[in-house]
Order: sequence, then structure tokens, then C-alpha cells
Amino acid sequence: MRAARSLMFVALLPLFGGCQLLQSSPQAPSTAGLTRMQGELSMANGKLVFAPCQENRQYLVNDAGATSVLQEAATLAGTQHKVFADLRGRVPSATVSGNQAQLDVQQLYRLQRLGASCDNPDFQRLILRASGNTPDWSVNVTGKGMVIQRAGQPALALPYLEEQVGDGRFNLSSEANNQHVELWIAPQRCVDPTLPSVQSMSAELRVNGQVQRGCAYFGGARSD
Repeated sequence: MRAARSLMFVALLPLFGGCQLLQSSPQAPSTAGLTRMQGELSMANGKLVFAPCQENRQYLVNDAGATSVLQEAATLAGTQHKVFADLRGRVPSATVSGNQAQLDVQQLYRLQRLGASCDNPDFQRLILRASGNTPDWSVNVTGKGMVIQRAGQPALALPYLEEQVGDGRFNLSSEANNQHVELWIAPQRCVDPTLPSVQSMSAELRVNGQVQRGCAYFGGARSD
């Protein structure tokens, strides 16, 4: 995790125009040899099996990163006996045999029982997704800005400033359009019972003093 303090402005959305500054961030932990993968987790012969999206191969899961993926999947699966998984891992070449291999899971981004899909066209350009409920809210963050959706409110499309605050925590903030917005992210297990899902980070959204809490995970455009 990046512990040093850094500031980074992202590009404004087209409707704002203007220029932005960009400062380099501290180097993130190496992900060399690790692959971000999405697909379905299920049990077969007492073992956890991962079937990636758009790939005709099954992987026997080895929890090399102590992610508790087996326990998390068993809790979420329910009567369906399967969950959607978003994870990062390594496939040792010595384990590959035909259409089976071993997957050493090192990082778990998200497990979800319903509503997730291999066919999300926005995933690769997404930097961060945060959401919560009672009332429902969500934030989609890309390189062009962040879009905030809240129940009963018009959508907010804003530029943002990112600040690293140590121990993997960071804050996205904006003062554009007379809005005071902060999105605080912390690297800790977070459960959303409405989906249900388990996500890798907790989130707290503050809009003009109103506070809402939820969960978050990195999209395909960020390699943390």
C-alpha cells in the first residue's frame, strides 16, 4: 500500500474545461506476474473452483495471499452455490494440465452473489466504484472525473482531487459547482448485505455535510 502523502489532480470533465496539474504518486506494490481476473467461483468435489470470464478453463483456487476467499465465498454463495468473483492472482506454469490449472489468489477485490456480470462495458475505464444504501447512492470514478448518484437527487458530475493519507487510505474531494464533496476510502473488508457482496474497501461519502457509508472496490483502470 502507498503510505507516503501525495496529491493528484485528474482531468476535468469536458463541460468544465481548463488545465490540471499532475504529480507523481508513490510507487504501488508490484503486481508483476499477477493477473486481474473476473469470473465465477463454485464448489466441486470439496474444492473451490474458479471459471474466468471468456475462458474455457477451470482453476483450483489456492489462497496464497490469505484472502479468506474460501470462507467468504461459502458465506455468500447460499443455495446458488456460486458467486461472482473479482480477484488478482498467479497461475504457476507447473500446475497447468489441459483445461485445468491452479490459481494462487493474492488479492480479493469483490465477491458478489447477484447483479455482477462479465459483460460490464464500463469496467476497464473505471478507477473506483463506491456505493451504499438507505438511501441508495453510488460514485463512479474515471480519469475524467466522478459521477455521484443519490436517491431523489440529480446526478453530480465533478472533477476531483485525490489525496493519499497513509496506510492505503485516500480521499477524493471536489469544490466544483458550489458543491463540497468528499469520498473517503479505507482498505478494510466491507459487507453490503443488500446485494449481497464483500468488497475490499469501505467508503464514506460526504456531500454538503450529509454523510453516507458503504463499500468500494478498484475498477480495471487502477492496478492497486
